[in-house]
Amino acid sequence: MPDQPLLDQVVLVTGGSRGLGREMVLACAAAGADVVIASRKLDGCAALAEEVKATYGRRALPVACNVSDWEQCGALVETAYAEFGQVDVLINNAGMSLLYPSLTEVTEAMFDKIIGVNLKGPFRLSALIGSRMAAGAGGRIVNISSIEASHPEPMAVPYAAAKAALNNLTAGLAQTYGPKVRVNAIQCGPFATDIAKAWTEEMVTYMSGHNALGRIGQPADIVGAALYFATEASAFCTGSTLTLDGGWR
Repeated sequence: MPDQPLLDQVVLVTGGSRGLGREMVLACAAAGADVVIASRKLDGCAALAEEVKATYGRRALPVACNVSDWEQCGALVETAYAEFGQVDVLINNAGMSLLYPSLTEVTEAMFDKIIGVNLKGPFRLSALIGSRMAAGAGGRIVNISSIEASHPEPMAVPYAAAKAALNNLTAGLAQTYGPKVRVNAIQCGPFATDIAKAWTEEMVTYMSGHNALGRIGQPADIVGAALYFATEASAFCTGSTLTLDGGWR
């Protein structure tokens, strides 16, 4: 694989200003890509865009977008194409869960928010961008899923259901937009992102003790899998879900 396998390509990353998204943005820029950094808060996107430009000399476009909003997804796509004329890789990374005392106390607004961010947004962006990819030079879509999709915990049931649906969406999109567009998912285990700041030491110990590597993931651990799916290294892989959980059991 060349040193810069994404040279002069355009990669759009949602939830791109921090955590796993930030690592993927920086890795794609290092691989030669121009990047669209999308997140709800523009300031974080803009700061990372300046870092990309200064460090890698690549173009970087910050865009504020709540992916659970149908119209904002459309505006994000139009902004990206107006700036770059193409999107070669879409990484649907934005995701969220909410704590709740019991399932009966999950409100409709909470449920809709979880489904909106984790499923509706990836569906809408994939439809809008995937159709353009299929009509043009092709491309790759990478969905960031969770082991909750396969191992749902009592306190994350709506989130787990949304991620299970995202895995199914991945397979369906691969069939819809193939052969010119490859669509794959990365099913992540516990990672030390911003959400981990709320974890107690006991929680970290528990999670670390439930996988073969004996630790939770670090944000940089996502990079190898993301670049595999974003580049021609995965030329014969589509509709697949890669488990990236340190050997969860």
